Amino acid sequence: MKLIIQIPCLNEAETLEIALNDLPKHIDGIDEIEYLIINDGSVDNTVEVAKKWGVHYVVNFIKNKGLAKGFMAGIDACLRNGADIIVNTDADNQYCGADIEKLVRPILDKKADIVIGERPIDDTEHFSPLKKKLQHFGSYVVRIASKTDIPDAPSGFRAFSREAAMHLNVMNNYTYTLETIVQAGRSSMAIISVPIRTNGELRKSRLFSSMFGYVKRSMLTIVRAFMMYRALTFFSILGLVPFTIGFALAIRFLVFFFNGSGNGHIQSLVFSSTLMMLGFMTFIVGLQADCIANNRKLLEDIQYRVRRLDYKEEEREREAEDNKAKER
Repeated sequence: MKLIIQIPCLNEAETLEIALNDLPKHIDGIDEIEYLIINDGSVDNTVEVAKKWGVHYVVNFIKNKGLAKGFMAGIDACLRNGADIIVNTDADNQYCGADIEKLVRPILDKKADIVIGERPIDDTEHFSPLKKKLQHFGSYVVRIASKTDIPDAPSGFRAFSREAAMHLNVMNNYTYTLETIVQAGRSSMAIISVPIRTNGELRKSRLFSSMFGYVKRSMLTIVRAFMMYRALTFFSILGLVPFTIGFALAIRFLVFFFNGSGNGHIQSLVFSSTLMMLGFMTFIVGLQADCIANNRKLLEDIQYRVRRLDYKEEEREREAEDNKAKER
């Protein structure tokens, strides 16, 4: 059983070694533990610090591509290097490395495919009251969209089984945390949460420049994921609003009409017809989007099967090279 711990990095030379030193070297049930960093266009000596410490793999981006793309590139590299379990953590040492055992244990016990670390948000001193409320609200919205009970959706401290990792597919460029939960919930993956500890703040978050920017991007990510995985529901609710208003106006016009005063309310009838037509067209768009979503599921299944074949072929090549080396 092989565990690879991956760390996305952007100019983390000052904190990376602290985070690496905090990672576990042995976990019961794990035969090998290896370490991987994703260098997302760093301009400092992040890579040198990582190599000097002894990380096994480095994924290099010349230009910054964002957390989501870095995460998926790391997942791909971990799978190609034979990871049975993948743990994602942060380079700022936000999460307690010893709690990685808590993340991987449900996967080792075959109780989960994905495990999310639940931070003690209300007890985290460097979180402002506003940020705490927004974290709870964002997690609540994700729970509704994904039909899961994950209490800390923005947490980046999480573990994936090999099978779950091969199903992952992140479309947005901002963050992977919210979309992967919605995807996992809608794909009926076994996803659970475990309480974890956090360390003191070493630096400010670089994921967003302002609280407004964080809220805006997070909500757009949730809405987009909801549209992709629950298209018919989303557009039906969206279309129900103008249709209901139009229907109410139509009833109002009929009341006036049967009372003999309908001639002065023709504008209401026209407006009502427009709103009802708009609602009906939105519902039709939802049907089309639902068909596209079903095609997306087929494409994801094909992608999963291609990944399995691709990674299995690389595994055979590695085994062949190992056998040749032993023969020599």
